Amino acid sequence: MKGIGLVALLGISPVVGAQGTKAPTLGEVLQRLEANLNHYDADVPSFFCEEHVVSSRTEPHERDDRSATDSVFRLKRTLQADGTTALVESREIKRVNGRPATSESVAVPTMLTGIFEGGLAVVSVGQTSCMNYSLERSGGTGPGENLVVRFATVLTPSNTADCFLQEKSKGRVVIDAASMQVKRLEIETPRHVLEEGNAYVEREVGRRELTVEYAPVPLGSEMFWMPSAIGMRTTSGSDFDQTVWTFQATYRNYHRLEVKSRIMDGPE
Repeated sequence: MKGIGLVALLGISPVVGAQGTKAPTLGEVLQRLEANLNHYDADVPSFFCEEHVVSSRTEPHERDDRSATDSVFRLKRTLQADGTTALVESREIKRVNGRPATSESVAVPTMLTGIFEGGLAVVSVGQTSCMNYSLERSGGTGPGENLVVRFATVLTPSNTADCFLQEKSKGRVVIDAASMQVKRLEIETPRHVLEEGNAYVEREVGRRELTVEYAPVPLGSEMFWMPSAIGMRTTSGSDFDQTVWTFQATYRNYHRLEVKSRIMDGPE
């Protein structure tokens, strides 16, 4: 599963309330999130939606670089060579700062990838070897109540390759207690790699703060919780000599990506 990158260098589940008012354990919450993740991975159809992004880069003594883009965002279920399918993200930028996009105008300060492919995997049974999880006992299990699971990475040389977050990070998810769906994801990465560096250039790192808001979206006959808004802020340098990247995106008008064909009668 792919991770999240800063391209500037960066369903279904039974209702918890049906079990009564007894608060779920951390293990039960992770199992329910895992079931929702498996359903998403196996059954979410290819789709497209409208994406609006405002991104910027601000650095000392330089003119701010800011752009607003309107795109068609796609998540496509793609057949792999080994017979499995993968969820592949792509976007087609249509407008930049209100004008039709051209090959010369699509460079943007910041772009984000990986959230739709695997953001829900951050808190799941499959990531327990990579994370420390703790359940906050906030609220109940009825309509309108939330559960909160906090997490922190536990990375080692032997497990990092299988971890969704491959940098030291912490954060939390806010979960709708009635449906056990993730409503909000927050990730803080104190030393996110912006530039790997080489023999001549030092590695550049910065602090990254990422938030994802989820909302239910009908796709065909089923309901999936999809990102409705994504925000990211990354900073590098000192307080007096700081570069800041921002990314604010909203998503709406989700539709299944379908290929339709029609057989035409030939000439008689």
